[in-house]
Amino acid sequence: MLLCFVDESGDHVLDRIDPYYPIFVLVGLLVDEEHYETVIVPEMAQIKRKLFGHDGVVFHTADITRNRNGFERLKDPRFRLEFYETLNEAMARWEYTVAAVVVDKRRHKEVYGEAALDPYELSLKVLVERLVFEVEERGSQAKVTAESRAPHLDGSLKRAWEDLLQRGTRYLSAKRLRRALHRSELEFRKKRENIAGLQLADLVATPIGRWYLKKPLKEDWRIIEQKLRRGPQGYMGYGLVVLPKPQQKD
Repeated sequence: MLLCFVDESGDHVLDRIDPYYPIFVLVGLLVDEEHYETVIVPEMAQIKRKLFGHDGVVFHTADITRNRNGFERLKDPRFRLEFYETLNEAMARWEYTVAAVVVDKRRHKEVYGEAALDPYELSLKVLVERLVFEVEERGSQAKVTAESRAPHLDGSLKRAWEDLLQRGTRYLSAKRLRRALHRSELEFRKKRENIAGLQLADLVATPIGRWYLKKPLKEDWRIIEQKLRRGPQGYMGYGLVVLPKPQQKD
């Protein structure tokens, strides 16, 4: 059995686009259930105890970047270096596959105008296709867990999920989709529940956004790049999809 954890970077709002982060990134992280339970979960807890003295802190990129909610010690340059070296070593060693969709919200509005789809719902369809293809290649099924947000956002995502189960996508029949997804369920879990898989997906999402925005790349991107799902021509289009596609602009 495979486990899939879904998280995002940025927001899906189109009427107020942040000029400093005008994108939405949706990530799906696939991991073998046994490896997750016997390696990733205990080792992530061990890292937290080593660095912070307890395993109750929740890895969240926004908190790490801003040195808050348990990450105040990261203001110390020496501790910050130790933190990233330890975390990067684990992220490189752990076994997981990443699929991600980047929606450039400004170009999305330019291309589609008032007909522009919600970036979350749009990217979810594309992401699910890549995840299902990967699950099929492994001859397995996947349980999907997404981070719970506000109730109305969870409700919108659940409706979009149910629509996928009933209609499928352009390249994926509903029957094929349901066969790959264990019980066709989408589980929601809160960030505060300290779910290792959701925290790892969170750590993966922002470096992908930085890559697209051509910001200085760090070691975490080089690690994630090696984890992206690949096809015959590499990971573009297979493990990493950018929307709108270049040919869609005119």
